[in-house]
Amino acid sequence: MSATDLSPDPADDGSLDEAPDETKKGAWPMDLDAVAVAEHVIDIHGIRRMIPHRYPFLMIDRVKDLVLNDRATGIKNVTINEPYFQGHFPSDPIMPGVLIIEAMAQTAAVLVVASLGPEREGSLVYFMSVESARFRKPVVPGDTLLVHVEKERKRGNVWKFSGRAEVNGNVVADATYTAMIRDN
Repeated sequence: MSATDLSPDPADDGSLDEAPDETKKGAWPMDLDAVAVAEHVIDIHGIRRMIPHRYPFLMIDRVKDLVLNDRATGIKNVTINEPYFQGHFPSDPIMPGVLIIEAMAQTAAVLVVASLGPEREGSLVYFMSVESARFRKPVVPGDTLLVHVEKERKRGNVWKFSGRAEVNGNVVADATYTAMIRDN
């Protein structure tokens, strides 16, 4: 069965008597760590290893386009099941702007930890300042929020970033912020 042909192979009886040839693309056993960061993408498992945030305060689902010491893009799939929609606002649910800024910070934290190496996994990254935060359009259930962060500078444990959040190519929020990674 090929990726485009979903009909079953009549010669395949469905048994797993033989492992596939490991030299073929897509063969198992797979290296799950390699899959998690394939093509500069960090999945939810990698994010959870890198930063200490957990539900309901983990604001990103995936990080892509990560360039060490430079930039990354976080992805948040916004669903009606988010706990903040129960009160913000029940009749017209809108993602709170401060949580969009938090998604920027978490994306930056993943970039910082990835840039500093695996020994920094789980480190705390604290906000020091948020400057020039602007909210342009509401983010609602069903939106996919793309959070672009770019390092402006780094001095010691202090990093400054510019962040821009988009939905369908439209900027919904932007900010400049400073954060510090705590020594372990």
